[in-house]
Amino acid sequence: MSPRPRTIADADILFAASRVISQVGPTRLTLADVGRASGLSPGALVRRFGSKRGLLLAMSRQSMESVDACFAAVRSAHPAPLDAFVAAALEMTRYVKTPEEVANSLAYLQIDLSDPEFYALMKQNSTHIEAGYRALLDEAVDTGALVPCDTARLARAVGALVTGSLLGWAIARRGTAEAWIRGDLTMLLDPYRKRPRLRETRSPGAVRTRLPSRGRLARRR
Repeated sequence: MSPRPRTIADADILFAASRVISQVGPTRLTLADVGRASGLSPGALVRRFGSKRGLLLAMSRQSMESVDACFAAVRSAHPAPLDAFVAAALEMTRYVKTPEEVANSLAYLQIDLSDPEFYALMKQNSTHIEAGYRALLDEAVDTGALVPCDTARLARAVGALVTGSLLGWAIARRGTAEAWIRGDLTMLLDPYRKRPRLRETRSPGAVRTRLPSRGRLARRR
């Protein structure tokens, strides 16, 4: 007898599980919760993933494997590499909308840091994200949007900023997470943005005049 065909893809189940985790956290999550969100019975979920732990590992694995596709989609949607970079850095705010969801994400982070199997997947995920950031920063330098800089260190700094900024927003609770992180990201990137050169002309009675001059002439007598 051939096995019954799967009517719900694993990816859809894992997405439903991620939404439940954002609401209740990974510790309080049950297979019954995921079943209600996905339309499957707990028994069907056990047959798919083996256990709650197996389901959580599948979520972590899917997250790690989807990083490159996410960066490709963001790059395709934004002609300018620096715009694509900012969009990529703000990607997590699509899934975390409330301080309570931030708290539940931190609870998942505890599992990632304390369990070797989860940690290995988290480390790969972090490495792929940092590489994606760096590739977009390299493009931004090549196209003249950013000044030449150590893009590897800047990518690492951005990763740290995004995580810390999200936590800062959850504490301050002002505005949206996206606006909060965007403001911090702008502050970090501003010193690296390439400024337009001031056009220089010579005029009678002045050795050098810079335009635009904001209403002042720089004269040397």
